[in-house]
Order: sequence, then C-alpha cells, then structure tokens
Amino acid sequence: MHSWFAIIISFLIALVLALLPMPDWTIWLRPAWVLMVLIYWAVTVPDRVGVGTAWVVGLVVDLLNGTLLGEHALAFTIVIYFVSRMHMRLRMYPLLQQGLSILFFVFLYQFILYCIQGFIGSLPESHLYWLSSVTSMLLWPWLFVLMRDFRRWFKVA
Repeated sequence: MHSWFAIIISFLIALVLALLPMPDWTIWLRPAWVLMVLIYWAVTVPDRVGVGTAWVVGLVVDLLNGTLLGEHALAFTIVIYFVSRMHMRLRMYPLLQQGLSILFFVFLYQFILYCIQGFIGSLPESHLYWLSSVTSMLLWPWLFVLMRDFRRWFKVA
C-alpha cells in the first residue's frame, strides 16, 4: 500500500507539471512529464505499473486536457507496451542511452497523437510540435535521478 501511495504521488506531481501554464513561446518545449514518469515506473517496477496503469493515467490526462477521450490513453498504452517488452534492456542502459530511448518513445507518443489529431482534423500548426521529445530526452537523466531517490525514500521495490 505504501508503494502505491508513492507511485500515485509521482503521477500527481507529473500531472501538475504537465498542466502548469507556460509562456506562448515555450509551449512546444514542454517535456512529456506524465509519459516520462510512466516510463520510469514501467522500467523499475513493471509488475505494478504497466499497460493498464498507462490506460488509466491516459484517461485522466484526456479529462484534464479536454482532449478526445482515449487519445492519450491509446498513445500511453502503446508506448508502455513497448517499454514493458524491453524493460530489462532499458535498465541496463547508461543514462545517456536511456535518454535516446526516451527520445524514441516520446516521439512515438507524439506521432500517435499526431495521427489521431490528423484524423479528427486538428493538426498542430507548427513543426515545433516535435521539440517536446528533445526536451524530454535532455531532462531524462535528472528526472531519473530524482525518481530513483524518491523511490528509495518511499522504499518502493
């Protein structure tokens, strides 16, 4: 029970970071906070955080953002499926290589959202849309260290 509390707290913090207002010129630089926290937990405790958790968290993100219901849920679920398939390899990678994996996973997430938004006719107006994957990659080492310390402090194993 104690470990679920820590996981839920980390998702709540990620949701707050994802919803914080930003200046218009930095909106495209917002990292995929919720997805990165999902990836972290799916790699470190895959028996507790997996595809089902990704679906529920995605629905929460859809409700909070006011987007098409299931859009983020589908994207999170597909990405976390691939993460869970290779979580043992991802654990072994050094942080820089994990960062490159994060670049790929966030890009895949954005591509899925881009396809869904294209299908419903609301594509992003700028090519800067893809910058979020780069900022997520650059922030991954710091987020990983913070999450690792958070996990140890709450004794999530």
